[in-house]
Amino acid sequence: MQVHPIDYRYGSMEMRKIFEPENKIRLMARVEAALAKVQAKYHIIPQEAADAIERASNEITYREVKEEEEKTKHETMALVKVLARKSGTYGGYVHLGVTSNDILDTAMALQIKMAGRLIMKRSIRLLNAIISRGEEAVGITALGRTHGVIADPIPLSLKFALWSYLVRRSAERMLLALEDASVGKISGAVGTMAALVELGVDNPIMLQQEVLKELGLKQAEISTQIVPRDRLAYLISTMSLYSSALDNIGNEIRNLHRTEIGELEEYFEETSQVGSSTMPHKRNPIKSEKVCGLARIMRSLVVAALENIVLEHERDLTNSSAERCFLPEAFLLLEEQIVTLSDVIENLRINRDRIKENLERYRDLTLSERLMIALVKKGVGRQTAHEIVRKLSMRSYSTGKSIFEIAIEDKSVRNVLSPNELKDLLDPSSYIGVGEDLAREEFYRAREFLKEARSYG
Repeated sequence: MQVHPIDYRYGSMEMRKIFEPENKIRLMARVEAALAKVQAKYHIIPQEAADAIERASNEITYREVKEEEEKTKHETMALVKVLARKSGTYGGYVHLGVTSNDILDTAMALQIKMAGRLIMKRSIRLLNAIISRGEEAVGITALGRTHGVIADPIPLSLKFALWSYLVRRSAERMLLALEDASVGKISGAVGTMAALVELGVDNPIMLQQEVLKELGLKQAEISTQIVPRDRLAYLISTMSLYSSALDNIGNEIRNLHRTEIGELEEYFEETSQVGSSTMPHKRNPIKSEKVCGLARIMRSLVVAALENIVLEHERDLTNSSAERCFLPEAFLLLEEQIVTLSDVIENLRINRDRIKENLERYRDLTLSERLMIALVKKGVGRQTAHEIVRKLSMRSYSTGKSIFEIAIEDKSVRNVLSPNELKDLLDPSSYIGVGEDLAREEFYRAREFLKEARSYG
């Protein structure tokens, strides 16, 4: 029976397969096989034993291990027993000189690396979509808003550039965190490698490195019975930061989708989609809302990851159950956010008419700073100019008249600026500074980053 929404609603099948129990067992068996291969090279076990263990690792099934676990009550020992049985006369060489978490932590690192490739693949799609729509928006001037109130005008492309920055920076951090978390260990019960030394290995650190190289992983510089969990906490925290960046973008789209603003709008399938069971007119920003909602869960996962850093002595088991929950959840939910937002951006409706209408309607408010600067350029002190325009603005609010209409009649302005000079200030598209240049620069940086992102893994 499916209970958790990630079983049927959130995350791709591709991502789910990485964290399904069957794959975990395959990866654990793969680690055992890599260990045996290197141990044969070091003449700890016969080459025939390594070959037998590798064959067994390819044949092992989740069902067999699960049935054995019912008896042993120990996941790794169940795997070892099944591998040993399938290795025949060489079964005694399985899992020699190592402990459970040598296998579990290294298998988890493989999962993280696999899942990371998917996250980067999804991120590339999202970033490409943002760049494309941002370049499409070049030349469109829109209202800026601070505190939900009209501010200076902005080029719409700059809004997309901010989104590009948020995703690019998040993906950059993700690459670092994935690299940091994708480490394994073959260091034994308390991290001393004592069993390997006892077996005659002169350089067990080199053996560890070779096993992990066989698996495409790096080694933890130091470990106890487990890889220190600061790495995993760093990864989950980074993923939560990424999630919150997506939340920021989704929230902005939701706000601009509002009926009374209507400048951006999520795609709505008019032939069949239903917005409300009772209000037939509804076209709700449900995908952006999902992105924002999932961010709340993502942020909560950080707490458990941070708590897992603290373990007793060389280890206890308190981290294990938490990781079984939050690691797949983090990857599946973040993937769902990225894929959902990609769909939103790719199909986003840019309502040029509404943007123009809103800009015209609130033009005097969005240009109040420009009027102040014009007075300063004519020799009025900055503080005096600010107070003049502030008073004009308050009169505009109370009378409903345009600030510029009032300014033409106001002696303190009329004595400094002519009607024609005031008129010249009224084009918002000429008061966007270097906004479009900043947007183009960000899109360039993002495209350069994409080259790096495509090579991950």
